[in-house]
Amino acid sequence: MHTSIIHQIRAWSTCAEPGIPIDEGGRAIRVLDLFCGGGGSSFGARAAGAEIACGVDAWNTALSNYSSNFPNAVAKNQRLEEICPSQLRDEIGDVDILLTSPECTNHTCAKGSAPRSEESRATALETLRYASTFEPEWIILENVVHMRPWSRYGELKDELRRLGYYVLEQTLDASLFGVAQRRRRLFLICCKSGLPQMDFHFRRKKRIVSDILDERGSWKTSALNSNNRSRATLERAERAFAELGYDEPFLIVYYGSDGSGGWQPLNRPLRTITTVDRFALVERVDGEHRMRMLQVPELSRAMGFTSKYKFTDGTRRDKVKILGNGVCPPVMKEIVKAALAQNSSPSDLAPQHDLVRENDLMTTE
Repeated sequence: MHTSIIHQIRAWSTCAEPGIPIDEGGRAIRVLDLFCGGGGSSFGARAAGAEIACGVDAWNTALSNYSSNFPNAVAKNQRLEEICPSQLRDEIGDVDILLTSPECTNHTCAKGSAPRSEESRATALETLRYASTFEPEWIILENVVHMRPWSRYGELKDELRRLGYYVLEQTLDASLFGVAQRRRRLFLICCKSGLPQMDFHFRRKKRIVSDILDERGSWKTSALNSNNRSRATLERAERAFAELGYDEPFLIVYYGSDGSGGWQPLNRPLRTITTVDRFALVERVDGEHRMRMLQVPELSRAMGFTSKYKFTDGTRRDKVKILGNGVCPPVMKEIVKAALAQNSSPSDLAPQHDLVRENDLMTTE
């Protein structure tokens, strides 16, 4: 359907939004975002110069925030299996990039020992149905690294290749992209014209927790040593005191199982943000240790969102969940930039071959 984007991007439209690449027919490079959530992937793709055509998500609160931040995009509050892709294509037109972040809870270790839902995991296969109809030049699928052991993961990649895509599998840590968070995620980067050549520009200096914190006094705090404080919280704090002393601020970290002792210093990237509150800042103020949970603006910065992203709907718990389910925009920005900049001729590798290239990444939960 499309001629290769690799050979299309030649000029800049005088009538399009500044910075948006166009094809040789004068059309902006357009994106469809499946499982879009609050819009982390779209936010990054837009920053890379793409036009966001449509976002689809079943959670109305997330989609409400998505719609507010992408007012020119069509926003579909439906499950993907309830939508006819051909009808959606008639509504929004052609797209060049398909972004997709299938449900991940039933892949991740955060599920614990609870039974996995195969129906939830199989939502990843919806990507194939939309890819078959829209035939985008690029597909970028994001998920937790725990997706790899899924019994149908190989089938998913095989079907992508049968649709004519070259598949590049990468595990990327957001902290290497200037994000103040260790967030390790799996990306399947697929291209019709040849094996994707991803030349990422990593930040030499990593951002850390102290970079994303609001000024002292911005939020209400409570005494660490209070009658209703749990023993487990105090034990976490004692382990931090033993390492740092009593004057250094630190974070108490809940819901962790990596042997860190339930705390972390502020001079490292934040541990992985999840869908529940898990970070409490402890500081010594006037000789007393005070604590508070990290707030939504701080967590948003730790995901890599700029101040241009606005939450317009939902409770605090909803917003934390949206962030925990999200994709770090700077990571997606670099992937889309690399895709749009690819100008090599198609690879000699046939679509049935995979390239798996692992970057030197931190170990995260």
